[in-house]
Amino acid sequence: QVQLVESGGGLVQAGGSLRLSCEASGGTFSTYAMGWFRQAPGKEREFVGTISRSGGVRYYADSVKGRFTISRDNSKNTVYLQMNSLEPEDTAVYYCAAKSVPIWASNKVTFIKEEFYDYWGQGTQVTVSS
Repeated sequence: QVQLVESGGGLVQAGGSLRLSCEASGGTFSTYAMGWFRQAPGKEREFVGTISRSGGVRYYADSVKGRFTISRDNSKNTVYLQMNSLEPEDTAVYYCAAKSVPIWASNKVTFIKEEFYDYWGQGTQVTVSS
């Protein structure tokens, strides 16, 4: 069983930056592709981005492309979401998720739907003021 704990959320002004972290425990982190999702008030949870098991490939939602960057540090069992040029529309609870991936799929980043993921964190709130 894998546990995921997000941190780094908070209140920031529009145009500012935040870095979210998601630390994993209880599994072999390097065998997971990792994803970030978010859920704004009154809306469904949506895909933000994903990083491959290898760490070498990333894929982002159009709404965050060029502003958000996902990275991972397997030595720390942690995935990061660097968010720059934040907009009020980015206000949401942000979740990280993990998907077990076989080694032959180490570079796959097609995991853009919630149902692909095996484990989820509890979420961290990001609020962007205008």
